Amino acid sequence: MAPQTSYPKERINILFLENISAKAVERFTANGYANVKRVTGALSEDELVKEIRNVHLLGIRSKTHITGNVLAAAKKLQAIGCFCIGVNQVDLKAATKKGITVFNAPYSNTRSVAELVIGASIMLIRRIPDKDRAAHAGVWLKEASGSYELRGKTLGLIGYGNIGSQVSVLAESLGMKVIFFDVETKLPLGNATAVKTMKELLGQSEIVSLHVPDNDSTKNLINKNTLKYFKKGAILINYARGEVVEVPALAKALKEGQLGGAAIDVFPVEPEKNGDPFLTPLQNLPNVLLTPHIGGSTMEAQQNIGEDVSMKLFNYLEHGNTTGSHTVPPMSLQPVAGSHRILHIHNNVPGVLSAINTQLSNHHINIVSQSLKTNDDIGYVVLDIDKKLSDKAFGLLKEVKDTLKVRMLY
Repeated sequence: MAPQTSYPKERINILFLENISAKAVERFTANGYANVKRVTGALSEDELVKEIRNVHLLGIRSKTHITGNVLAAAKKLQAIGCFCIGVNQVDLKAATKKGITVFNAPYSNTRSVAELVIGASIMLIRRIPDKDRAAHAGVWLKEASGSYELRGKTLGLIGYGNIGSQVSVLAESLGMKVIFFDVETKLPLGNATAVKTMKELLGQSEIVSLHVPDNDSTKNLINKNTLKYFKKGAILINYARGEVVEVPALAKALKEGQLGGAAIDVFPVEPEKNGDPFLTPLQNLPNVLLTPHIGGSTMEAQQNIGEDVSMKLFNYLEHGNTTGSHTVPPMSLQPVAGSHRILHIHNNVPGVLSAINTQLSNHHINIVSQSLKTNDDIGYVVLDIDKKLSDKAFGLLKEVKDTLKVRMLY
């Protein structure tokens, strides 16, 4: 069987950090890629700068930060796989400027997070954390005071995306009323109802669950002012992003009884690795569940993420497919028989495609097939070239003005 890539597989270096699922490693080793390195923890910026120089594919989770300095040192890097939901740990602008494709797994751990939100809701509305703590201390606290069923209560979802909508379905199956607020218009699932403002949602909900991204508009979304709008004794669940909640203000609201409980899985500052010290104002407060950023940490989710992202990286490496990329425009094409495929990534400025065609035409190089996709910053051209002339074409394409990256695929 002919090799799938022109570049020898034994010379392609793949680096997976943060204990990424073995499924991701198997995807490549089973297909002849021998140089796959798997590291248990994250690496600092300085460590990455040294490690990444000869890496072609990089896999990370949420603790590793891919900065402009790291990308500047990545002379051979073709793609980054974020084995998690978000991509905010990667400098996407810098990656785009270098023509590096960035993938993630936006749906693979949705169910795991949604189930934990429902589980935390049940635990908190029954005040199980307090009873658990008492039992461990040798105190028998058998009482119904302050304990309720979920059935008939109102769950308010701030953010109605992949996870929020799944929480909505699970909550409704338990007899809850679901309302949601989202900055974008979303089609409700089941009997969920959209409300016009966050203030309206907070005033109606016994339980509020956050499902928003980390950006400037969501930073400290829940703060000392918005906490005043919560129903007295309501419960807050944050399995989204640590910067979304002003933690000292939340601690104050819990101590004063404005809120009746909270489940927090993400924090503004988190330890780098297991065993590191962890401090938060929320520690030792009544009816509070604190977990170490494990909302999506189930065996099923990690396996799904490993398979999803590794498949995207593999398909880009072997076929040039960029579906799901956050940097390079999405494209997925079938191989063209009797040709060699060249990938050309360039700045999205007028005249590049014309320059490509002129360069090849002037040297009598036949283009069997050609496809172009662009976004605001870059263009992605996939060219299938006559086999006899592909090496010459590859050299000519590297000379085209505004070229970022050229790769002979097969």
